[in-house]
Amino acid sequence: MIGLIGKIWKKMPRQARTLLARIVQTNFTVSAAAVVTNDAGDVLLLEHVLRPMSGWGIPGGFINQGEQPEQALRREIREETGIELADVALYRVRTLRRHMEIIYVARGIGNPEVKSREILNLAWFAVDEMPPEMSLDQQFLIRRVLAKD
Repeated sequence: MIGLIGKIWKKMPRQARTLLARIVQTNFTVSAAAVVTNDAGDVLLLEHVLRPMSGWGIPGGFINQGEQPEQALRREIREETGIELADVALYRVRTLRRHMEIIYVARGIGNPEVKSREILNLAWFAVDEMPPEMSLDQQFLIRRVLAKD
């Protein structure tokens, strides 16, 4: 069922996706995400079912009511990949229309594996070898965070 929803979501126009998100989240949405690296300096990317266009991007997710941003980040990454985080540091907060995105930098501990139906695939990528179909915004963010731009 999740796979079918993901396919429909990806084919929907951006305005329709935004409208549906606003119907479910009527006021403001907030997410926590991170540029997660390993000891070799590679970046963890997830191919997400509901991500428009390319499914590849940094891990993260929505913050639950009453949850602190870093707590939400750790929960989302644990649920989706099974890894823990170390050296978590706030990078920046940005607002995109009615969505606030809290972005961290962290080091991943453990070997990630797909643990959620929301995730199709995951892998460690060298900064210069990220999937070419990944959004330019995500690629730019990663390079900026790691000072590789």
